[in-house]
Amino acid sequence: MHDFPADIFSEPSNIDVDTLANLGPLRAMAGIWEGTKGMDVNPQPDGPLRQAYIERTELQPIDPQTNGPQLFYGLRYSSHMVKPGEVQTYHDQVGYWLWEPATGVIIHSLAIPRGQIALAMGKATAEAKQFELSAERGTTEYGICSTPFLEYAFRTDSFRISVTINGDGTWSYSEDTVLMIRGRDEPFHHTDRNTLKRIAAPTPNPLALARIKG
Repeated sequence: MHDFPADIFSEPSNIDVDTLANLGPLRAMAGIWEGTKGMDVNPQPDGPLRQAYIERTELQPIDPQTNGPQLFYGLRYSSHMVKPGEVQTYHDQVGYWLWEPATGVIIHSLAIPRGQIALAMGKATAEAKQFELSAERGTTEYGICSTPFLEYAFRTDSFRISVTINGDGTWSYSEDTVLMIRGRDEPFHHTDRNTLKRIAAPTPNPLALARIKG
């Protein structure tokens, strides 16, 4: 059961407008990043295919967000991947990373332009250098939603992402998306991993930027 207050409308008082100062374990992920050693293992008719990819990811702070008494600090992100030496999009993804300081909850939302969305959750301390989030098909909390064709042919049963903040200023992720492919009895583990190096600093969120300029 969730421990929610009786008052679901009143917002927190004295909200700090500086998102970058309140991102907890997500702080190290803010900025613009490039990863040149990505590896994707995806299903093909004859078996798993290992595909290298190059990634550019931008994570920019947003203004503090509230759900009544809940308070989130977060990053809006967009990720674009290509195969080495190519320009055609290999994978595209957008969403948010959110941190709730009061509970230690981390939320990762993602949407891809093939008709699928997911909302994953994990918990960590503000100082954590490693954390893991997950989503499960069939639940209305931290779940997965897909088009009818994907449900029919490549059903996603679960999604898991592990993040590690490295000592050299980079950060790494490892993803495991468990698929049930039509005509096959065993689940397929569609995996992705990469290490990202910062190529540009983040831009302060609008409220913080206005305070700096004012």
